[in-house]
Amino acid sequence: MKRQMEFARHTLKEMIAVRKLISFHYFEFAKGYVFEGEQHDFWEFLYVDKGSVEVRADDRTHQLEQGMIIFHKPEEFHTVQVSQQHKPPNLFVLSFECASPHMARFENQLMRLGTKERNLLSLLLQEGFHSFEPPYDSSHTHELISNPEAPFASEQVMRNYLEMLLIQLIRQQDEGYLRDASSAARKPASFQTENTEEQMAEQMIAFMREHLQEPLKLDQLCKEMHLGKSRLKEIFHSRTGTGPIEYFKQLKIEEAKSLIREQHYNYTEIAAILGYSSIHYFSRDFKRSTGMSPTDYARTAKARVRLDAPSTPKRK
Repeated sequence: MKRQMEFARHTLKEMIAVRKLISFHYFEFAKGYVFEGEQHDFWEFLYVDKGSVEVRADDRTHQLEQGMIIFHKPEEFHTVQVSQQHKPPNLFVLSFECASPHMARFENQLMRLGTKERNLLSLLLQEGFHSFEPPYDSSHTHELISNPEAPFASEQVMRNYLEMLLIQLIRQQDEGYLRDASSAARKPASFQTENTEEQMAEQMIAFMREHLQEPLKLDQLCKEMHLGKSRLKEIFHSRTGTGPIEYFKQLKIEEAKSLIREQHYNYTEIAAILGYSSIHYFSRDFKRSTGMSPTDYARTAKARVRLDAPSTPKRK
């Protein structure tokens, strides 16, 4: 009789937990708008997606510009006012309950977000649009009504994005990366612009995948996307962290790895399939990327297959 192995269960630590949302809003305010103020027993953040806005938090008054976020702690009185002199703002406002003691890190906090935090915020916003029924721009409507046609687990995904955002902000505080409101920084793109740039980067990558057999030139990609070189490289690097040609070479190498593992072609054929003029250039790029030759990689891949394969019982 086989003895069942015993496995220890590790309970995952939960530092930040959000279980209830109170409101989800995305406002596009006109010049001269004034919100007289409120206070409540839960947390709220206000993020400026476009324009600028004046926010009062208890006895403090702040001018928030695009890319900045402010957290209102429970029972903090806060107001919003749009000046006639400033560009009218788009604001993402979310209120929620969170009993974690770590939320004290957000008290009296006014921050300018980096790219990673803005991306999380954008995902949170888009998931909120999926999760709940409109209107999203009524300051008098706070009841959240679940969207019956929402994607699977959309509210849970929304909660996960929110918790990830809060965790990321605390980590950034610990590492000293977040700049305070007075520091100089390049004005970030709005969610709308970032989504457009994300789509453009995805189109570039799709085009690259369709032309892996060719020696892609930057001019060719610029012509396809109707963009200048500088702008194309800026967009691509902001979304992927690398240049388009470097990314294209890496796509070729990843495809080469798959072809090597499939064992249908020799190295000369793989080089030709991926548009290399010779096996020498293919081997050079492959080793530069992976640290090993195609032959060495094939040996490790084969070894891995043997190690992962189920053991065959010996014949008696």
